[in-house]
Amino acid sequence: MSQVPHCYRHPGVETGVRCTRCERPICTDCMVDASVGFQCPECVRGGSGTGHSRTANQPRTVAGGRITGGDPHLVTHLLIGANLVVFVLAQVLPRFVAETTLIGLAYDPRLGREVGVADGEWYRLLSSMFLHQEVWHIAGNMLLLWFLGVALEEQLGRVRFLVLYLLSGLAGGALTLLLAAQNQSSLGASGAVYGLLGATVVLVRRLNQDLRPVLALVALNLVITFFWRDIAWQAHIGGLVAGVVISYAMVNGPRERRALVQWGACGAVLALSLLTVVLRVSALS
Repeated sequence: MSQVPHCYRHPGVETGVRCTRCERPICTDCMVDASVGFQCPECVRGGSGTGHSRTANQPRTVAGGRITGGDPHLVTHLLIGANLVVFVLAQVLPRFVAETTLIGLAYDPRLGREVGVADGEWYRLLSSMFLHQEVWHIAGNMLLLWFLGVALEEQLGRVRFLVLYLLSGLAGGALTLLLAAQNQSSLGASGAVYGLLGATVVLVRRLNQDLRPVLALVALNLVITFFWRDIAWQAHIGGLVAGVVISYAMVNGPRERRALVQWGACGAVLALSLLTVVLRVSALS
């Protein structure tokens, strides 16, 4: 039978709650409400002590990332900004969408040539993740990016959050390339955003919070995925699965080998995505 942990400040008090930053067990008298979960008094004060003790007690996210000063949602803001800039470019440059959308292989009359990843344009896997044409499309994706990204960036840290976003988008693009028709184009941040959706489920479960609102949001988005016309469901599912895998490794890995588990999972998702693209390109070439 596993032993119930005791509060690190009150050794005689059993508790099932841990600080979301340093992961030390804390009782109800020591809990400090945070945007997600609870924190211990030391992490709220930003650490204490000097020298080695300050380094040892430096506040970290639940995934082990360093908590830096400044804007805690910097990456979320930058990603939203990048999507908006690309959206404007798509509106004012006639050839921009044709040059950057995700497509396997097809003849594009607008450009007068064959285009696609199978034609050597691998950059489309990245560029299409930031590309939107319709106002409703970018509005929906950016709303979800803001809503989900704020809490995830706080809990994972900037670097891990950015890696989660990009790899989820790449996985969604790879699955789309594999399963969609070779001349079917795809664009949008939906794969990356669905990765954040899957990661939110994992994080909320890890923090022992109420899963029902998040599961309802997932269910709603899956209904939209499969019943709304002209949606690349492959990108949604690929991103969602990648987000779950990556985030599970990030917040549930053993502390002693946490970095190895985290980056190993990221490497595996990256390798599988690239292998999928290589196999599809080989079939189309």
